[in-house]
Amino acid sequence: MTAAVPLPQGPYTPRATPLDLAPTGLPPTSRTVFSAAHVVADPYADISPDDPAAVDWESTLAFRRHLWSHGLGVAEAMDTAQRGMGLDWAGAAELIRRSAAEAKAVGGRIACGVGTDQLPQTTEPTLAEVRAAYEEQLALAEENGVQPILMASRALVKAAKGPEDYLATYAHLLRQTSEPVILHWLGPMFDPALEGYWGSSDLDEATDTFLKVIAEHPDKVDGIKISLLDAAREIDVRRRLPGGVRCYTGDDFNYPELIAGDERGFSHALLGIFDPLGPLAAHAVRILDTGDVAGFRAALDPTVELSRHLFQRPTRFYKTGVVFLAWLAGHQSHFTMAGGQQSARSLPHLAKAYELADGLGLFPDPDLAAHRMRALLATNGGAA
Repeated sequence: MTAAVPLPQGPYTPRATPLDLAPTGLPPTSRTVFSAAHVVADPYADISPDDPAAVDWESTLAFRRHLWSHGLGVAEAMDTAQRGMGLDWAGAAELIRRSAAEAKAVGGRIACGVGTDQLPQTTEPTLAEVRAAYEEQLALAEENGVQPILMASRALVKAAKGPEDYLATYAHLLRQTSEPVILHWLGPMFDPALEGYWGSSDLDEATDTFLKVIAEHPDKVDGIKISLLDAAREIDVRRRLPGGVRCYTGDDFNYPELIAGDERGFSHALLGIFDPLGPLAAHAVRILDTGDVAGFRAALDPTVELSRHLFQRPTRFYKTGVVFLAWLAGHQSHFTMAGGQQSARSLPHLAKAYELADGLGLFPDPDLAAHRMRALLATNGGAA
């Protein structure tokens, strides 16, 4: 038996065996499921936190192959990939190009984030500049054959004077897309700069504007991703969508109940938590494919404690826990992040994440995870 790990909250005896979740390569049939995937930084790059991210491309793409092998789609260049928190537009563009080519090579499903982050953060953009930035990124997505996810824009928050500017901007963009897109509403808990998106800090008013965009262009909207951590609001929006427009939950607090759904519908999934949960999430949804809702909930409900822990306030730093778990699981050789974000969570927070993830059986090699956890504790002055 593996020796106890001396965590800050007390000794922890690691799980002896992981879950047996071999890759099937088969996507779920009852739900469309995307994992928003993280990037692996190059730990040997001689750069500062203010420099453009240096990416370990092979490890980054290997992780995407891991997700595809379990039948999951990959949501690329989203906030989980540290978009706007370490990964700039040049890095995101290269990530999209490389991941799109890899998806074609292995037959994996992919969608990618399209935003306006090439605009300077220190200036006040015009609506015309916001539209042009979106158009540049849309063109890249279409050139590489990936489905665009229209991400919420910090620049649009600065440029828009009210809901009518959001309506006009999105109408302009949707009229020129060649294929239906996914619209993304990312709440300020994930990015404080997005406070007041859709032209109002009143969520009821913002919701009405969001739904008006969709109602006016239902043929150009494949679905919506809502990341507000508010299950009741997601269900309300889901029930008000035009026929054929899907809801992809981005609620990392309430995803099992939202994916399971009710007598009036359900949510598909596009989740950052499905980065560390990939194999288990795919397994759970395949149970749901058989109509076994109880079995699905039994498999996925126990993961919520880990997810809520990783996404606790300040929520935008959840990426640190995601990358930490990828390191413990052996998907990368180090715990280094773009922009030095590995320092954004405390040692007790990471120790609790390890304990919860190990208890779920998420680590393919529990001994390796325990060894790395001990090494991190020792490096930071804890008991080895």
